[in-house]
Amino acid sequence: VQLVESGGGLVQAGGSLKLSCAASGRTFGSYAVAWFRQAPGKEREFVADINRNRSGGSTSYADSVKGRFTISRDNARNTAYLQMNSLKPEDTAVYYCAAAPYRSYGPMTYAYWGQGTQVTVSS
Repeated sequence: VQLVESGGGLVQAGGSLKLSCAASGRTFGSYAVAWFRQAPGKEREFVADINRNRSGGSTSYADSVKGRFTISRDNARNTAYLQMNSLKPEDTAVYYCAAAPYRSYGPMTYAYWGQGTQVTVSS
């Protein structure tokens, strides 16, 4: 599976962005998808994930983004999304999407990664 993120950019605090993760291959629905982010000088951290569609597409979120971010997927379009609302300067990071057969909060579980997209939130 090859993943390509898009939708990052510069936004003011309180604004919104929607990231997309386009996947190649016809088995996208068989993979759980997660978003991670990495700020300068910090470790890559879990943001959100969504289960394989066969498992009901259940989602989970890091506490820091719960209620502000929404992860979703459209298997017909081989695309996953991350809607980010009420953005804060501390959300500034490179955002990565990742895919794996099973969900996990740990990045080591994910074998497939996109190249990342920069999100910068100004105060």
